Amino acid sequence: MTQTWYHIDRQSSLLIRTINLKSVLQWLSSPSTPNGKMREKTLTMDTLNPQVKAVEYAVRGPIVTKAGDIERGLQQGQKHPFTEVIKANIGDSHAMGQKPITFLRQVVALCSFPELLNSPSFPEDAKQRARRILQGCGGQSLGSYSASQGVDCIRQDVAVYIEQRDKGVPADWDNIYLTTGASDGIVSILKMLVSGQGRSRSGVMIPIPQYPLYSAAISELEAVQINYYLDEDNCWALDINELHRAYQAAKEHCHPRVICIINPGNPTGQVQSRKCIEDVLHFAYEENLFVMSDEVYQDNVYSPDLQFHSFKKVLYEMGPEYFNTVELASFHSTSKGYSGECGFRGGYMEVLNLDLEVKAQLVKLLSVRLCPPVSGQAAMDVIVNPPLPHEPSYLQFHKEKSAVLGALAEKAQVTEQTLNTVPGIKCNPVQGAMYAFPRIFIPPRAVEEAKSLGMSPDMMYCLRLLEETGICLVPGSGFGQREGTYHFRMTILPTTEKLKVLLEKLRDFHIKFLKEYASLEEPKR
Repeated sequence: MTQTWYHIDRQSSLLIRTINLKSVLQWLSSPSTPNGKMREKTLTMDTLNPQVKAVEYAVRGPIVTKAGDIERGLQQGQKHPFTEVIKANIGDSHAMGQKPITFLRQVVALCSFPELLNSPSFPEDAKQRARRILQGCGGQSLGSYSASQGVDCIRQDVAVYIEQRDKGVPADWDNIYLTTGASDGIVSILKMLVSGQGRSRSGVMIPIPQYPLYSAAISELEAVQINYYLDEDNCWALDINELHRAYQAAKEHCHPRVICIINPGNPTGQVQSRKCIEDVLHFAYEENLFVMSDEVYQDNVYSPDLQFHSFKKVLYEMGPEYFNTVELASFHSTSKGYSGECGFRGGYMEVLNLDLEVKAQLVKLLSVRLCPPVSGQAAMDVIVNPPLPHEPSYLQFHKEKSAVLGALAEKAQVTEQTLNTVPGIKCNPVQGAMYAFPRIFIPPRAVEEAKSLGMSPDMMYCLRLLEETGICLVPGSGFGQREGTYHFRMTILPTTEKLKVLLEKLRDFHIKFLKEYASLEEPKR
């Protein structure tokens, strides 16, 4: 081995030394059996669960990993044509500079450290809520396990909130389950729904573009993904004819059992009309589908002529024949809205018309994970039980909430208007949620180059954008899109000043990109 090192040139020597050093380190770190043989690892890429390998989650995919590497390089003094990485890839409000809602943090702080209940620095309405939550906790401590469905008084508050939101539509707190963010509830319901083999395997209808949680969970559970495409030319509206097309095509190879809707939309930012929701519910009723309604952005509606309609309220207004039969699970979270409290991992789901025996199975399934974080449950309670007009914290709470939502509405408009001034970019109105999902024209030469590199064209585009400007976006291929179209998703969460810098850099990059891959074909608007 040593002789080999000294009989080759310096460059090769360095390479071989590196390879041998790696081998030596692996040998030193590998456990051996009593007879001296190296023990093989039990878990390798060959033995790994293939469903885990099939899972993809673009929001934290390779672009984001690359952004992290660049960010660390900048901190270590590496030179780039920019001084910071602007992460617009994920809906993490606080990471983008949004300040916490004071009242929410006060209640959670009081629950976490009850000695503060004696402090005059905290308002009485926050103390009242904290005392009530603590009384519902074992040992009156946030550190105890709760029931698997969540703390009873918080579930009761959620039911009251839903009744008020839906203008008197009854809500039973026994149908409320507190969850670890909305994602936990969504995956739990999908687990309940997936069964069968071959053509009887459960099919899950999801919108395209979609939030990658759905495709990832479907892959992990070995269910069948059924794509229905949103109408980009009609502001990403849901077309009932497209639902019928997708359903009929899927019946050839699976058993469609559930339809998922995201409203307001992620990544597409649309707010579905009441008529659209009614059409979906009628379709689900006729085809005997379970409905999953992802409503985590229900507070994020920016277009003044639009409003959020809950699937539950519309179902109730369709009459008892629908309201008492259609199985519906609706989801909400602390992570979005005006609070943006992603790290607390708080959420809830309301599940209607579940078979009683199946309901017991759901409780059993939830009990395996013991309970959601109780601090997250407390945060969820503040969102569904905020200060009332006569309470001391109301004015500050209302001011902070209005400021957050007002700023988001302004940034939604700025983003749409700016992107639509760029040749080769077309952005639908950002009616709600926290994202823009513009269509981008990528010249044929760039498409061919991306294919030669083994990546999707919008992945190459976003990678180049990151390397040249420091802007981190997510390629549309990670969410799904019609073949031959290309998009990216960007959040509208950066501060107004930083968002304007981002949009200016993006505009300059896109124009440069088009010139570099100049084509006789005109950019599509």
